Amino acid sequence: MIKIMKYGVMTDEEIFGRSVRTADVASVVRDIIADVRKNGDEALFRYAEKFDKAKLTSLEVTEEEIEEASSSVSEEFTGILKKAAANIKKFHKKQVRNGFVINDEEGVVIGQKVIPLDRAGIYVPGGTAAYPSTVLMDSIPAKIAGVKDIVMVTPPGADGKINPVILAAAKIAGVTKIFKTGGAQAIAALAYGTESVPKVDKIVGPGNAYVAEAKKQVFGAVSIDMIAGPSEILIIADGNSDPAYVAADLLSQAEHDKMASAVLVTDSYGLACAVSEEIEKQIPKLSRADIARASIDVNGKIIVTDDLKKAVEVSNETAPEHLELCVGDPFALLGLIRHAGSVFLGRNCPEALGDYFAGPNHTLPTGGTAKFSSPLSVDDFVKKMQFSYYSAEALGKVAADVARFAEAEGLTGHAKSALIRTEKK
Repeated sequence: MIKIMKYGVMTDEEIFGRSVRTADVASVVRDIIADVRKNGDEALFRYAEKFDKAKLTSLEVTEEEIEEASSSVSEEFTGILKKAAANIKKFHKKQVRNGFVINDEEGVVIGQKVIPLDRAGIYVPGGTAAYPSTVLMDSIPAKIAGVKDIVMVTPPGADGKINPVILAAAKIAGVTKIFKTGGAQAIAALAYGTESVPKVDKIVGPGNAYVAEAKKQVFGAVSIDMIAGPSEILIIADGNSDPAYVAADLLSQAEHDKMASAVLVTDSYGLACAVSEEIEKQIPKLSRADIARASIDVNGKIIVTDDLKKAVEVSNETAPEHLELCVGDPFALLGLIRHAGSVFLGRNCPEALGDYFAGPNHTLPTGGTAKFSSPLSVDDFVKKMQFSYYSAEALGKVAADVARFAEAEGLTGHAKSALIRTEKK
């Protein structure tokens, strides 16, 4: 049963702490990465058979497979995917940056170019669930940014095939290439390349502990979006909230992972008790009841505060991945929120809207990293390049200043490179 706690009589560890996996996966991942770097496709085939029970003859998904899979998905669900894709595009197009040029001094031009990455790698989890939403959320911003090659990796089923809804989403999102490989081995393939899988510039997308560790280990060889941990939700709710709604929203994250975190912060002890009862009623009805049960028992909690202002303080310190403001005037609280991945406002905006349909990205910072990190965006798929131009006359005006600055740092070669251009021949 979920724990109910009173703020002010609890330690910080009780309020903000959460259980996490302690298994040491680093050495296992290190060996897998080394194997893929050395043996390429051959290693990927072995791991597909070992972990996915799939005996593959090729890694890349063919156009025929994509078309066959897409045609097998119902028109109704294909239509939903297209609606979601349209919403995601509409939101992310607003994030597009433009370069700039400053030319307000005679003979001086400075500026910045915004350049898309050449190739992005998208990791889409498999295993206990299929996530076409991840395909859309991670691929569409890359497409909008102007990335030419979007390479997706995802684990195959035991039949050697990819879930049809994954392939249908990839077609809608404009993914360039798709490969049947998952886990740490897929991350290694994207980072270093194999005979089949091209090396990418950046890897994005969620995954299990092995995927997260692999992303950490290959960082530097490639860029990554973030090290994502188990999913989490924090709900701030007042006493007028419907306990059934609140319980359902908490469980929507609890069913993701046994280590997921579902937290309610409320100024109403009555609501706290009612939500606790609702959780117990709703868990047995879930298809992933065992996962939700473990999550609630390990990391679920209800924190009762004296007022909503204190509830906001708890939220800001927690910096949750998902934050719901289930209160009468959510916009009044929004201005007080400083740290959260994505915020859902009001009593009729469940977090599931953000997972699939609303448009803002669902790849979000976890584990308190929302204090310094942002959701996945178009910015993740571009880089900035600066440029400067000085005419001879413009350099002559500032060469002495540049030289003095360089000499102050003991770099006489720097100083000479500026002064030599102003010396009379």
